[in-house]
Order: sequence, then structure tokens, then C-alpha cells
Amino acid sequence: MTQPPLAEQLPYHRLARLAPRHRWWRPLLGTLVVAVGYVLAVLVLMLCFLVLGVALGYPEDADGWPEFGPVSGTALDLLSIAVGIPVLLLTVRWIGRRPAGTVSSVTGRLRWRWLGLCVLTAVPVLALAMGAMFLLPSDGGEAESQWVGWPAFGRALAMLVVLVPLQAAAEEYVFRGWLTQTAGAFLRSPWAALVPQAVLFAAAHGWGTVWGFADLLVFGMCAGWLTWRTGGLEASIALHTVNNLLAFGVSAAVVDGLASDETAADAGWQTVVLDVAGIVLYTAAVTWWLRRRRLDRTAPAPLPPAHPYGVAPGQWPVHPYGPVPGQWPVHPYGSVPGQWPVHPYGVTPGQGVIPGQGVVPGQGVVPGQGVVPGQGVVPGQGVMPGQGVVPGQGVVPGQGVVPGQWPGHPSTGAPVSPSGTAHPGAAAPWPGTDRPAGPGGTGEDTPGTG
Repeated sequence: MTQPPLAEQLPYHRLARLAPRHRWWRPLLGTLVVAVGYVLAVLVLMLCFLVLGVALGYPEDADGWPEFGPVSGTALDLLSIAVGIPVLLLTVRWIGRRPAGTVSSVTGRLRWRWLGLCVLTAVPVLALAMGAMFLLPSDGGEAESQWVGWPAFGRALAMLVVLVPLQAAAEEYVFRGWLTQTAGAFLRSPWAALVPQAVLFAAAHGWGTVWGFADLLVFGMCAGWLTWRTGGLEASIALHTVNNLLAFGVSAAVVDGLASDETAADAGWQTVVLDVAGIVLYTAAVTWWLRRRRLDRTAPAPLPPAHPYGVAPGQWPVHPYGPVPGQWPVHPYGSVPGQWPVHPYGVTPGQGVIPGQGVVPGQGVVPGQGVVPGQGVVPGQGVMPGQGVVPGQGVVPGQGVVPGQWPGHPSTGAPVSPSGTAHPGAAAPWPGTDRPAGPGGTGEDTPGTG
């Protein structure tokens, strides 16, 4: 029996090849579309905020841009990154020709329960690392920070809780999602696909210090490894979200903290050491969880599309257990139109085989006569109950016609091509053709007839 082909199991970084109509140029074209679409989306967002600021009478800065204040300005910055999510998902669907959810995980969606567990794991680990940073000796040149008060802090915190997860998820969808899968469309090694996105992630935050760049590089590699290891973005989204919430929350607690232009790229070596320790500890904790939970890590690649009727056009379907040598394949509807079907266990009682005609109801084979020599039935033998015609052999005691199969050619016992030829032992033409059968049902173009 012929076994159906098994689908290739694709890890997360290879999911760009999940599209049934995957082409090598789709990831490259999609990257260009994501970049152009993101710029256009940001321009539209900025224009909307400009109109809103002018309408509400906000003061303008030296560049003519409305000054919304630290909280509103931070909200605009976060939204300008978050708009990348719909742009990327639409590109995956339209250009990548695959479900948009395949960027989220190998299951085609975000696994929310797993995401929640990762968030609960990240909070104490990263909070411990953040708390240790407050114990570092402060730079004498820094001014003393002032508490903003609960009302201002509450408003800023509410905005951050809503928008920081979107901003962090957008960066994960772009770097650990799209860029990783774009590289994976050409590279089988997961490490070869993870390195480019980590470098681009660090470069996107600007150049501050060597330590800051190294910190972002480690972050990108650990988040990328977790994405590949878990088969989805949930672990990296949780890490990025909790890390940014803690960092923005600390900034929002002091006066003009959100107005600062410093980023993770400007961190000193002491801060980087503690931050890297928190990232590594979180990665180890998620790995520990993976040993106790079963997560899908791969998705089956699409198989080549099958013919709607199970066979190639112009061919007869095969026998369920494979083709039998020297026998005709099964007719799609069990018999040729206008002819009696083959009885499953031989010739139907009360019916016989007439040379060149097939089975005729109400007629039997006269004992001692059989069928003309050379036409498939041994002379002197008739069709007896429990016996049938074996293709190319004739009547063999104890053997019947294989259920659902036609006997061989009446002259040679070999199968005849079904194209325009009458079926052996039948006067009706082949289905789908208008070529008549030859005399005696042998076919006009059978071998040996010229």
C-alpha cells in the first residue's frame, strides 16, 4: 500500500515557507512593503496629532510642533511604534500568502495562557534586577530626582500600562518575528537566522556606549532564542513588556523623567551587568518551565495540492492496495456505462461470458465450450460457480475475478490504453470518447489488429 507523503515540520524561524504558494522573493518584497507601509502609517499618525494639537491650542516648539507635555509626548512615541503591528500582519497575509497568526506562534495565534505565565515569571526576576540598580553608586553630576506626586504618576502609569505592551509587542513582531522568519526562509540554522535580527535590534536603539550596545545585543539574542525554543513570541513579548514597564515606570515617578532622551543604549557597565543578569535568569526560568509544559514548537508544511478527485486528469483511479500487474484499473463508477459490472466474486449466477460481448444477463456459458482460444479463457473450460476470469490467464479453478477490476485484453491478456479504445469484452465505447468499439468488442486500435 502506498503511504501518503509526510509533511515537513517547520520550526518557528522557517514559517515563512508555510505558504502553499511560497516563492523566494516574497519575504524580500514583504520587508520592503513593511518598511514603506510603516513610514506611511507613522506620517498619518503624526499628521493626526498635529491637527489635534493645533485644534486644542497646544503651544508650539521651535520646529512648529505642538508641545503635548511629557505624558502625551511619550504616548505619541509609543503609538508611533505600535502602528507597526497592523502593517506587519497585513503584509504577512497579502504578500506572504499565509495566515497572519503564523508570526505569533507555530499554532497560528498567541497562546495567552503561556504568555500570562511568562509575564508572571518575568515580573519578580526583572524587578529584582531593577531594584539592584538603585543600590549602585550615583554619579555626582546628576541632579537629585523629585517625586512627581500620585496624581501625575497615576495618569502616567495608566497610559504606560495600555501602550507599553503594544510598543514592546510591535518590536518583537518586527525583529523576533518578521526579520527572523525572513532570514529563516533562506537559512535552516536557527542561529544564523537569530543573529541578524539581534544586531538590527541593537542598532535601531541608536549608538550610545559599547556596553549599552552589548546589552541590547544580548537582549535580542536571548529573546530570539526563546522565540525559537518555545515556537512563538510569547516569552519574548513578556520579557520586553515587563522590562519596558519597569523602566518607564521609574522614569514616570520623577519630575521630567519621561522627557529624558536616554535609552538603553546609553547604559553604563554596572547597569548592563545587572540587566544582563536579569535577562539570563529569566531565560533560564522559562527553560525550566518548558520542561514541565508541552508546547508546540513546529508546524507542518503544506503538501502539494491533490487532484480534486484523487487522481491526475485523464487517468483511472488506482486499486486501493496499489496496481495489480496485468489488470485494468478500477472504473470510477464501478463499470463502463452500458455494460454489466464485474461481480465481486466472479460471474453472477445466471449470466455468462459471450465472446466479444461481455456478460449478458440470462445467458450462461455452455459446459465444454468456454470462450474462443486466445481470448483469456482456457478452451474446454466454462465459467463455473466460484470461478472467474483472471486477466491474461483464463479460468483457473478456485480463483475469481479480483473485486472491482477488469480482466485483461481478450487477445493477449495485457491491459490496453483507455484512450479511445473499447473496453475488452464490451461493445460500448470508452467513457469520455466518441470512438466506437471494434468488431466483437476487441477495439479498433488493439495490438495486433494493425
